[in-house]
Amino acid sequence: MSTDGRRFDENRFALALGQAVIGAWGSLPRQVQQTIFEQAVVAGHHDERDESLREQLAAFLHGRHPRTA
Repeated sequence: MSTDGRRFDENRFALALGQAVIGAWGSLPRQVQQTIFEQAVVAGHHDERDESLREQLAAFLHGRHPRTA
């Protein structure tokens, strides 16, 4: 498989896993939520524009899952 094909698969798998985590977020144990949240912040932080990523992710999750509010 080409490098481009592997990259496409990685992106597809990451998207599928991300959507599954978002869907299950409210039923995950708090410690699991915290671990995934912190890893997402690190993974998504690339430059100064991403400084507000933590707040944006928190608002997104709180809006979708009342338990996290």
